[in-house]
Amino acid sequence: MDFIKTTETESKYNHLEKMSISELLSNINNEDKTVPLAVEKALPQIEKLTTQIVSKLKQGGRLFYIGAGTSGRLGILDASECPPTFGVPHELVVGLIAGGDIAIRKAVENAEDATIQGWKDLQKEQITNKDIVIGIAASGTTPYVISALEKCHQNEITTGCITCNENSPLALTAQFPVEVVVGPEFVTGSSRMKAGTAQKLVLNMISTATMIQLGKIKGNKMVDMQLSNKKLVERAKKMLVSELNIDKKLADNLLKKHGNVRNVIKNFENE
Repeated sequence: MDFIKTTETESKYNHLEKMSISELLSNINNEDKTVPLAVEKALPQIEKLTTQIVSKLKQGGRLFYIGAGTSGRLGILDASECPPTFGVPHELVVGLIAGGDIAIRKAVENAEDATIQGWKDLQKEQITNKDIVIGIAASGTTPYVISALEKCHQNEITTGCITCNENSPLALTAQFPVEVVVGPEFVTGSSRMKAGTAQKLVLNMISTATMIQLGKIKGNKMVDMQLSNKKLVERAKKMLVSELNIDKKLADNLLKKHGNVRNVIKNFENE
């Protein structure tokens, strides 16, 4: 099957510098509207990948995201939000980026072209075949990511990917590929735009569905969330007032005693 790098094809718009702010915003918004439809077409692939992730994590494995540039940053963002949102250990979902932590803020020259470093970065995390690795690359051609997945296969580690080109080298390498084909960007080749939005949507779906399957949500509430600021403490109190039919003062006292919403609910009858 032919590989066409649609993320690099010419924008449908021209003479952007001559557009008014209103025109620019409207046209960008029109392009963004197409992204959820592209994600919808990939739902069967997303389901297969998420099923694998849930299975691995239920068996004591970990989830790794690995990428470069915008893709790497999106993986790190999703991984970093899992502990406060779902109360899981920081080691359960891990984001790795080409160039290391400095690349989260500043581009590291040639980091994505490294063909050995991706696997080295995974080895630093003591990865095993209990874990699962998701390569993230809008183009589907990033050497840092592809070579890491190839080494994973040599070590019997399950792999998936999230890319925005069909039949890319990355998709052909991963065992459980997700291909969200969003087409040309508003600014030609600027895959931080629609492609980045698509990747973020897919990551939201994967991590949220996985954590629900792992029992980290009760009803529709984040009962395991870390109470790390006043907003979250207030949210937790409201949950308890609604769930247990108690007043806010008692909810506050119980949270201080038990640490989170789930523990309060579990121990409430014994109070």
